[in-house]
Amino acid sequence: MKPLAILGLLLVLGGIGGLVFRSVHWTETEKVVDLGPIEINAEKQHSAWIPMSAAIVAVVAGLGLVVVSRRGA
Repeated sequence: MKPLAILGLLLVLGGIGGLVFRSVHWTETEKVVDLGPIEINAEKQHSAWIPMSAAIVAVVAGLGLVVVSRRGA
């Protein structure tokens, strides 16, 4: 498989994933206090929204790369 086709497939899969999962959430542990043997941690929740337009552009660009790589064969 050509590198362009692989990149195209990855973009298509990532775009579909962006359309299905509208946001990504993760938790980060951060040190608040560190006094010798005493350590206090806090957990912070983060989220990032995936714009629908970016997901659609990724799918279209990926399909374009797959088509271009097939024509060159």
